[in-house]
Amino acid sequence: MIVGRVRSLWRYPVKSMLGESMTSMNIDSHGVVGDRCYALWDHATSRVASAKNPHLWKDLLSYTASFTDEPKSGEPLPPITVNGPFAGAEAAPTTKRSDDPALIQVLSAQLGRDIALLDQALPNASLDQYWPDIRERDFQNVITELRMPEGTFFDACPIHAISTATLKALQELEPSLDFAVERFRPNLLVEPKGTESGFVEEEWIGGIQSIGDQVELHVDGGCPRCVVTTLAQSELPEEM
Repeated sequence: MIVGRVRSLWRYPVKSMLGESMTSMNIDSHGVVGDRCYALWDHATSRVASAKNPHLWKDLLSYTASFTDEPKSGEPLPPITVNGPFAGAEAAPTTKRSDDPALIQVLSAQLGRDIALLDQALPNASLDQYWPDIRERDFQNVITELRMPEGTFFDACPIHAISTATLKALQELEPSLDFAVERFRPNLLVEPKGTESGFVEEEWIGGIQSIGDQVELHVDGGCPRCVVTTLAQSELPEEM
């Protein structure tokens, strides 16, 4: 049964930085090739840097990462370029490469943290996530530790999809808020067929979604949202 069509594709080379809008991308058994394959490591906390803790890392969403060459499954990662408001650039963003030591030197100074750039997850790697003061949540205004799947920089699953129907449903529930798809950082934006509406992804859970004749995605479950959806990024303002 056809549930819809893929309308947009994204890949995020560096965890919690803005990523690349793609016209096509390669998928292997580990997910989107090149997605969340780099991350910053904070020496002080021994954690992966993530905008899930905006007290330390919300400014990561001011930077955009992209590959210098297309990454290939099973091969060493090519360098990336990082574009953003580096110190001394005045109003204009500038670009630095990951194979230039100046990138980490400047980012460390800019972010005020002693960091390293990782291209492979350390054993038992984790990150901090902040829970804002929202009545419906179990945690209130606290930071907890999130351990990532071993060997990855993913929060949970290797591929994230969201539908245009869900974005529309959220907008109808809270008309005053901005539910731009970029806030949710998906890999796939799916447009449902016909007049399907509401949170259509819930019907996909436990099933297998096929894309073309080569890709099959096992839908494990829904995607819990975090504070990142409310943070300023690119041209999108903070929405609390």
